[in-house]
Amino acid sequence: MTSTSPEQSPLVALRDVNKTFGDIVAVEGITANIERCTSTALIGGNGAGKTTLLRLLAGVYRPTTGTAQFADGDLTQHRRRIGVMTESTGLHLRLTAWENIRFHARLFGIQDERSRQRSEALAVQLGLGGALDRRTEGFSRGMRQKTALIRALVHEPELLLLDEPTAGLDITSARAVRALIEALVDEGRGVVWSTHDLRAARVCERVMVVHNARLVADGRVNDLLEEHNTQSLEALYLELTSEATPEFQAGMEVGL
Repeated sequence: MTSTSPEQSPLVALRDVNKTFGDIVAVEGITANIERCTSTALIGGNGAGKTTLLRLLAGVYRPTTGTAQFADGDLTQHRRRIGVMTESTGLHLRLTAWENIRFHARLFGIQDERSRQRSEALAVQLGLGGALDRRTEGFSRGMRQKTALIRALVHEPELLLLDEPTAGLDITSARAVRALIEALVDEGRGVVWSTHDLRAARVCERVMVVHNARLVADGRVNDLLEEHNTQSLEALYLELTSEATPEFQAGMEVGL
């Protein structure tokens, strides 16, 4: 029997994962792999379970039942290998962008010289060059998001978890973020991108649709569109979640 190499095995494996909070079921029966070299869009409505799933992937939560593991160990024991960018950036506004990033890097044992070099390179890619030494309280929302993204990447994680990374960004900045994510995927990292923006999600190779705590679709975008005979992620989402109105369904039938 041929063994599976680390490059061939999934980066993260979820197996029949359930997460409950008292009587509330936040995630139910989710089995999925997060692959290397792949960008995955995680989509779903408010309260669908996306945030809980991200926290499980980040090792912040343990499953109530089931397993959530890196290929070689428990997620909660390998947080250094994970980078997280939350929608609320959590920056210390009295600190400069660099000071926010440096604090995070030091928690991971990264030397200041190395983290500064990494930060400057990422800042140039994201159009934040020249702003690293400014206090973040004067930053626009987009600048804060870019700072938070650099902070999530400074320790060079294998898995990057993003919550609405392009929300509020102008066209140029959103394009820069997408280009950086594509470069990270090309380097062999796995990226999971939670978003309500289905147009942004379309740039990902794979989509996971979460609805009412369950994973209702998981696959490559083009394969899912073909399988469900839909032309867009919006139409696919509406079909999978049974939220299409009669007018919408009638329009789909006549090709509107």
